Amino acid sequence: MKKIFIVTGEHSGDVHASYVVRELKKMIPDVTVEAVGGKNLEAEGVKLFSDHSEMGVIGTDAVKAIYSHIMLGKNIVKYLKDEYKPDLVLLIDYGGFNLRLAKVLYENGIEVFYFISPQVWASRKGRLRNIKKYISKMMLILPFEEKIHKAAGVNAEFVGHPLVSQIPFDFDKKLFISENNLDPNKKIVGVFPGSRKMEINTLLEVFLKSASIIHSKCKDVQFCIGQAPNISDDLIQMHLNKYPELDIKVVKNQNYALLSCSDVLMLVSGTITLEATLYKTPMVVSYKAADIAYFLYLMLRYIKFVSLPNIIAGKKIVEEYLQYKARPDFIAEEVIGLLTDESKRNNMITELSRVNNQLGDKVASYEVAKNINEFLCKSSIIPDKRL
Repeated sequence: MKKIFIVTGEHSGDVHASYVVRELKKMIPDVTVEAVGGKNLEAEGVKLFSDHSEMGVIGTDAVKAIYSHIMLGKNIVKYLKDEYKPDLVLLIDYGGFNLRLAKVLYENGIEVFYFISPQVWASRKGRLRNIKKYISKMMLILPFEEKIHKAAGVNAEFVGHPLVSQIPFDFDKKLFISENNLDPNKKIVGVFPGSRKMEINTLLEVFLKSASIIHSKCKDVQFCIGQAPNISDDLIQMHLNKYPELDIKVVKNQNYALLSCSDVLMLVSGTITLEATLYKTPMVVSYKAADIAYFLYLMLRYIKFVSLPNIIAGKKIVEEYLQYKARPDFIAEEVIGLLTDESKRNNMITELSRVNNQLGDKVASYEVAKNINEFLCKSSIIPDKRL
């Protein structure tokens, strides 16, 4: 019987890990899996060593969580070394914690695979030295990452982006319009202001001012906000009350449908820009942060883009309005152009299609499971001592 231990640090990692476990069980029916994870892994029959709900924190909460992270790391290593004794540990994303854990696991003779590398291409390339030393196999989700890792001597492989095989694509726009009481004769501008309270308070105001400008110039346009499940109705409504002239629909638990059915999107920078890319929906990206955080970003970054479609393409294909350039008039002008200029719109769709082609059609969870299975099969072969 083979034993695997998985470490995730937040909801997305838990989701990706659950798909990997599903594939692993097909390949190795008697595999035993334990994890630091959440409900998605539990649903796959995985025994949780610890729930990761307190791990995915930011800001001052992260400072408070340092001690608990240190103790969790020590407890994981002690359990794996003294009791569970896994054949392999799979770390998923969450680089700040997992890279430190990888070092200690390596020092204790525990084999480590890693899925979803820290973004060494964005900042702190020095982490590649530790990845090379402590990680037996790095499995990457962005096509350009493979070249960067291999150049540093890392045993790395591009396994495909998990979203390519995980998100649904069979949306009926007419049905979406009908179910959400939208006007079938108006174009839809989808608004995604983020999933954190700070992002809502900073960017929703910018997007609503942009919507007001667009509304004053284009009467055949309607707006629809994709509300993150962890954001309260009251917070969204507080901002909407400032713009009574805008009849904006708010939808929950329909992010993919809204991304697919919108004519243009106003997005916060993040993974959602890649999701929009997969639907080939024209978009405008924006982000604002505290001045000190933005200054540090400028000091540490290695690339000039923040949105994934631009990063993957290696050039600007969608507009990014960041910090002081996150102005409603700039955003509104770009959205109106994508709504009214057919050539501009089609050009962006073509470029987004090219990014999709670069991402390929690999099923990431299958590729990760296959890599693990191949390693476990090799490690179970008893060498012939006569050789």
